[in-house]
Amino acid sequence: MTSGNNGASTPEDDDPFGYLYADGQANGAQPPSGGYGYPNTVNRVRPVGQRQYGQQQPTAPYGQVPQQQAQQQGAYGQPNNAHYAAPETFPGGAPTTQQQPYGGNGGGRGRGPNTKGLLIGAIAVVAAVVIGIGVAMLGGDDDKDGGSEASTAPTAQQSSKPSASASGSAASEDDLPKIDAKALSLSPGITTATDVQGAKADGGIYLNGFNQVGSSVTWNVSGIPKSGKYTLYTGYSVPGKDATATLTINGTASTTPVGMDNYAKAAEGDYAKGWTQTYNWVQLNKGSNTIKISCEQGNQCDALLDQLWLVNGWVDS
Repeated sequence: MTSGNNGASTPEDDDPFGYLYADGQANGAQPPSGGYGYPNTVNRVRPVGQRQYGQQQPTAPYGQVPQQQAQQQGAYGQPNNAHYAAPETFPGGAPTTQQQPYGGNGGGRGRGPNTKGLLIGAIAVVAAVVIGIGVAMLGGDDDKDGGSEASTAPTAQQSSKPSASASGSAASEDDLPKIDAKALSLSPGITTATDVQGAKADGGIYLNGFNQVGSSVTWNVSGIPKSGKYTLYTGYSVPGKDATATLTINGTASTTPVGMDNYAKAAEGDYAKGWTQTYNWVQLNKGSNTIKISCEQGNQCDALLDQLWLVNGWVDS
């Protein structure tokens, strides 16, 4: 067999590459018009569904799509041909899943979590808690103030009648000055003595001779921590009858006397059984103060003096 078309009656006898040889060219073999070396083949690339058989494709200017082709392509994202169907639409095809748009339900652009609203809500809760705590604290202070205002307190330097069972136990509860009578500044005529038993001062020493008009004892007290209310206690003994004295604080005499009543119920003339104590409410300054107890005109001063001491605030026992 020679190269070229020898008039073979079967395709396999026709050499498609005869045009490459001299004898094939002599026999009239021609190179193919298109494709990859096969006669009468055309290599054209078309989108799926666009191939039309027996029709001539319309042409359009460069850069434009022919009208018929544009109609066949349809809207963006839709199949190019009505005969086209996705594989999953055929029986036994793969199931499809629909992807939700980002950030929300339905079409359009969704939104993320409302973090601004959450932050405002959290701030509101914190503010409410802080306000509640502040109201509770203010209410507690009001209750305390109300409790102190409810009681009726005497004015400065006004004394209150002590009870018969008053004792010196309150003095030990406060770290305030206390003095034995012998350490006081004494006016002429007052002496120390130990003859009468029962005095609580160191060594049982007490002051005698106070029952004369003009007699006085003075306490120059220092170390007062702050200005305010204090209670002055006076230890004394009376011989079965009441006595009084005048109290002067920083040069100002009180209108209420130091009441030295016979709370011990001692028999007349029995000083040893008459030891007890009384108290006065006073106002003192921070630092140093001068306290004087004196026997003035109108006082009944038949008493023995033992001790003086202070406690914080105005107490009633």
